Amino acid sequence: MSAQRPAADRDRDQDQDQESVRGQEPVRGQEPVRDPGPGGSAEPVSITVCPDGPLLVRGGYQLLDGDDRPIDPGRATVALCRCGASSIKPFCDGSHKRARFRAR
Repeated sequence: MSAQRPAADRDRDQDQDQESVRGQEPVRGQEPVRDPGPGGSAEPVSITVCPDGPLLVRGGYQLLDGDDRPIDPGRATVALCRCGASSIKPFCDGSHKRARFRAR
């Protein structure tokens, strides 16, 4: 069983963690500062699974291709294809309806 550290130690560590994040260094137990995504938002990323449809991605995301090159989504919220039938992959074009895609 581990003993709790004194509050002063935790506060000092938190201050150091926040200073490291500002310097863009990874910090254990804390996420790095997010770069604004396509919508100019540093908001956390959210992914919504549409039943039998695409994934809706919102927030401060960045899309990368297989070679780690950025893909310009052209908007703040994107729908990513799950069915594989889209003609504009990785984005959804509604083909899941024609293909009668069903998520399992």
